[in-house]
Amino acid sequence: MITYRQYNPEYPRRYLIGVNPRKLRHLFTDVLVVGGGIAGCRASLSAIPNAQVHLVTKDKVQQSNSAYAQGGLAGVLSSDDAIGNHVEDTLIAGAGLCHPDVVNLVVKEAPAQIESLIKIGAKFDLTDGKLALGLEGGHSHPRIVHALGDATGAEVMRAMIEAVHKAHNIEVLDQTFLIDLVTHEGRCVGALVETADGGKMLLHAKQTILASGGCGRVWRETTNPPVATGDGMAAAYRAGAPLRNLEFMQFHPTVLYIAGSSRFLITEALRGEGAYLRDKDGTRFMPECDPRAEKATRDIVSRAIVDAMSRTMHPCVYLDMSHLDPDSCHKRFPGISKVCRGFGIDIARDPIPVRPGAHYMIGGITTEISGRSGIPGLWAAGEVACSGLHGANRLASNSLVEGLVFGDLIGRIASMEALDLGPEPTRIPLPGLTESCQTDSETLDIDDLTLSLRNLMVRDVGIMRRGEVLDRAKKQITQWGGYALRQNFDSRSGWELANLLSLAGLVVHCAKEREESRGTHFRSDFPKPDPVKWGHDQDIPSQLPVL
Repeated sequence: MITYRQYNPEYPRRYLIGVNPRKLRHLFTDVLVVGGGIAGCRASLSAIPNAQVHLVTKDKVQQSNSAYAQGGLAGVLSSDDAIGNHVEDTLIAGAGLCHPDVVNLVVKEAPAQIESLIKIGAKFDLTDGKLALGLEGGHSHPRIVHALGDATGAEVMRAMIEAVHKAHNIEVLDQTFLIDLVTHEGRCVGALVETADGGKMLLHAKQTILASGGCGRVWRETTNPPVATGDGMAAAYRAGAPLRNLEFMQFHPTVLYIAGSSRFLITEALRGEGAYLRDKDGTRFMPECDPRAEKATRDIVSRAIVDAMSRTMHPCVYLDMSHLDPDSCHKRFPGISKVCRGFGIDIARDPIPVRPGAHYMIGGITTEISGRSGIPGLWAAGEVACSGLHGANRLASNSLVEGLVFGDLIGRIASMEALDLGPEPTRIPLPGLTESCQTDSETLDIDDLTLSLRNLMVRDVGIMRRGEVLDRAKKQITQWGGYALRQNFDSRSGWELANLLSLAGLVVHCAKEREESRGTHFRSDFPKPDPVKWGHDQDIPSQLPVL
């Protein structure tokens, strides 16, 4: 009988590469944090001071989805609002799959976490000396804290990164790629990484925290930076950690659509400020789709845009701010104004071409409310995790506070448990990594296959899905994986391709299994929710044969 840990083209490989641990560099730490976004930085900063922390980032620490966040952080900070309102808004957006205990935890902790950012130097926008609170889609009250107009993530990460560099117990390893998590006797004991100089290193860790972000680059149209290839999710899956709800990729409704340009995010705060969505003929279509019109949740707006594009046979729709005060538009959204101006677009006067793009993976590594994964010694926070906060659809600006709340919680608990293991470092058994299958290295155009995969995912596994189309996608991905995953890649682009293929296969599997429409997942052949059969999470066994 072929087991999960034996190589077979029909099964994922346990390790991406085979190495001789005796020829590698070794580094020992109490807590290993993988990912330099808001969750990873918060976890590192929350570790108890006498715990040694190594923070590993794939690129420079400034490159993360968190740094690109425009909208802000949601928290109840006004006497006109209440915790119950924020909880209710989150539950409504989550379409029946939110975990109420997690929602209550995050919403209650959000104000204190925002205050903690202010204490370390984050400068949020003010009105008359008080925090300026914005309104975004799905929120019943203004509660979005933002910075520099539309550059909240950049400002928050600036403050956090400065704090990380000042901490005496944190060492940052930039441009260090997570190849695989290493396990021994069912426990995570560290990671195999490629360092900035191209060498391999074994990081021995008493506790490992994954905060490596999402996998938006599985799709061609995405707001995510190039680093978002799902490396943490794929490594956790290979290590045996259960994943959950990968059918729920949130597509942001408004991504700047200009041929040849990067897909720049156009925050929904524009719609919160009163911008209209119009089709190519100038018709405002959202009021007919939802009573909240442009302020509806992202899944509803995204599907309405796709319908409008299909109806008009046009590749995009347009955001219109021409009826708003021009000076206020440019002042409130300086980053978007600057980017659009580079393409000859005045956001206060001209229509802004937009279309949906993959934005936030709601599913991920299954975690308990403590942040523990299904593998002892392994924790997960932020977009890489499926905590239960978002359910089937994330409420705008809840993700940054989720990263703060769980990063804080996990950093404290994991560091204490690391020190409880005693002063001796955790040693990875040397023979463990030599079990990986060694195969012939064949010539493969990695870039071409990666682009083909991303195109397929947009075409067949996008906002609108259908059973027979998903079957077609699965067949194609399985064929590609059958030969691509036999390669012994020795480059980051190759490892990323392996991760993308694995995750794409899992997404297609989950999308096919969930025969209903709920939240961000829409099946045209099952257009209504099925609360009896599917009113629950979809757990993915770690041994699932996908490729």
